[in-house]
Parts: sequence; C-alpha cells; structure tokens
Amino acid sequence: MASPGGEKPYRLYRGGRVKGRVPTASPPGRPPRTPRPARDGRSNYRGPGPKPRARSARRIRWGREIGIAIVLVVLFLIVWAVLGYLVVRGGVSDANKQLPATARTALTPTNGSLLTTPTTILLLGTDHSLAVARSGDRHSDSITLLRTDPKHHRLYYLSIPRDLRVDIPGYGASKINAAYQIGGPRLAIRTVATYTDIPVNHVVIVNFVQFKELIDKLGGITVDIPRPIVSKFDCPFRSRVRCSRFRGWRFRAGTQHLTGRRALIYSRVRENLLDPSESDITRGERNQQVLQATMSKLASFSTFMRLPLIGGSLLKPLATDLSTNDFMSLGWAKFRAGSTIHCRLGGTSTGSDITPSEDNAKVILMVLGKSAVQPPAPSGDTYPPGCIYGTRTPGAR
Repeated sequence: MASPGGEKPYRLYRGGRVKGRVPTASPPGRPPRTPRPARDGRSNYRGPGPKPRARSARRIRWGREIGIAIVLVVLFLIVWAVLGYLVVRGGVSDANKQLPATARTALTPTNGSLLTTPTTILLLGTDHSLAVARSGDRHSDSITLLRTDPKHHRLYYLSIPRDLRVDIPGYGASKINAAYQIGGPRLAIRTVATYTDIPVNHVVIVNFVQFKELIDKLGGITVDIPRPIVSKFDCPFRSRVRCSRFRGWRFRAGTQHLTGRRALIYSRVRENLLDPSESDITRGERNQQVLQATMSKLASFSTFMRLPLIGGSLLKPLATDLSTNDFMSLGWAKFRAGSTIHCRLGGTSTGSDITPSEDNAKVILMVLGKSAVQPPAPSGDTYPPGCIYGTRTPGAR
C-alpha cells in the first residue's frame, strides 16, 4: 500500500539484493565501513589455466632419516677405528723395541693365528717395590701364564709363585724369579717352559712402576677384593719415625674402583695384619686380579672410543713381541671368552722357598685342557695347587 503522498516505503537497488530503507548515516559509535574491493575482475585474476593448489605440509620420511644416521655413525666408527689402530701400532712398535732380541730366541712360534690357534703368553711383572733399598732389584715379582683356547672359548690363567724352587737351566736349583735376574727375559722364558713343559709363544714384560700410569689413563679398574686388608708392607716413607707412625695400606672387602696407585699397592701387598695366612701366594693372586682387570678395561668399548687419543701411550709400560694384530686378537679372545679359569701352582713352604707339590703336574694338565678343572684339594701342602672357574683366583675367600 502506498503511503500518503504517493511515496513507496522502500527502494530497489538493481545493483544489490538489499531491500528496505537505505541508512543515510552510520549510527553513532559504529566504526565506518571499509570500502569493498573493486569488482572489475582485474585485482585477483590469475589468467587462464588451472588454479594453483595450496602446498601441503612436508612429511618427514623417518625410515630414510634413520638410515642416513646409521650410515653416518658406521662411517664415523670405521674412521675412528682406523685412527685408533694407527696410533696403537706406533705404541706397539715402541714396546717391541724394548724387548731384548735374545728373548725372541726362547719363544716357540705358533702355527696359526691367535684367533684360531691355542696360544700361551708369559706375563712377567718386574719388581715394583716402593722401598728405596729394593729399587735396584730385577726379580720378576709376578709370573703368570695366559693360555687361550679359541675352540672352547676359554682363557686359562696359571699363577706361578715367585718363590717356587725349580731348576734354572745352566744354573741349578733356585727360586723361579731369580731366572730373570740372572739371565733376563730369555732365561725366565726357558725356565718357565722347562718346568711346566708348556711352550711359550709370546712374552709380555710389565713394568709395574709405570703400570699405574696405564691404569690411570684407562680411568681406573674395578677389582673384587675378597677380604679386608691392613698392611704395613713396604712403608712409603724413608724415615723410621714416620714409618712407625704409618697406619698401613687399607682396603675394604667388596667390589672397588681403584686408581693406578691403589691398584699398584693392592697387587703387591703380601702381609695382612687382619689375616696372618696371607703370603706371597695370595700376593700373586692379587697380581693376577689386577692384570685381568686391566685387560678387561683395555678390551672395553670406552677404551676403544679413546684409542686415537691415548693409544700411543697405553703400551709404554710394556716390552713384548706381540704385534698390533696380536693385541687386537687378544682383546677379541678376551671379549669372546665364555669362561675364565684361574689356576695356581703350589707346594710346601720351607722358609724362604716353596718346594713344588706333586699335584702341580695335574694342574698343568688342566691348563692344557687335558684334564677336568679341579679346585685345590686338602693335602699336606702349605699352598695346595688347583684351578677354579670364575673371576676369583684359587684360595680367595
């Protein structure tokens, strides 16, 4: 219906769809409207053809990324191993030069690799006394035969008491450690091989004074001490007054992490105030513990990762005929060993000497794998010989 005056109540704008009264002004308080974009068809026109699609988020291919990471790690380990090998080879070369040429003539060559052929290595620890009066001694304080058995994945350690009385070729009966003092490594090798009837294929001579530096470079070693020790053996002081006040070396029972200095002291203590039965036999067993713990640390992954940094100085305390490949093979044999057998020769104490036991021959057969492993049996011997499985040496409690 038309309103009075003939005016229509609304207007129709052909350019739009909005009907009704068109407001002449915005209500108070409302912000002005933004102008609409031009509708001439030119502003957003992209031309003919298909319109581009929006890019989707990139998907991470985890399989490929992990594969690349593994390849990079493997390449790094290979390069690191090559560097470590080259550095160690320099240290082995120096250790080979320290061994007298005459010592090699007493060794029995093997018919194959250390990885596949049973091999016997003589470990000699030279005198490492802290006492000034004994600093010039050249006795072999520690005598151990290490035999590998790759076929059965076994390692045999045979501890030989240094006071064991044997025949030294060309010099008659004496303590077995005197062979090193009389004729050096060559005579020591011949004496051990003659008494045990086990051919010696390689020799490693350890300078225990420098050995503590090796242990420190490895970050120390872990040793299971079977019983507490308090010992005043080899007072470190020159003054008698200070030695009288010295409380002694002390070790608690149980698994302990030892520095080079503590490992050196532990390996040579032979008198325990808490256990009068301690002797040179138990001292040899502790030497064996320290040597084995050091070998385990040398064959560890942590040492492998540090070889390019410390490999050249690791073998500084050694004199040996072993090659770099032999050392690597020995480390692998240690890693692969399914069982470790600790043996010792024994006898009856006659004061300063030890008369060999008749059962020593049985122990040698055990080391050669020709007889079953048997622990020390009760006998009339002061130190009964025998073998046991595990990490502890015979006689350890």
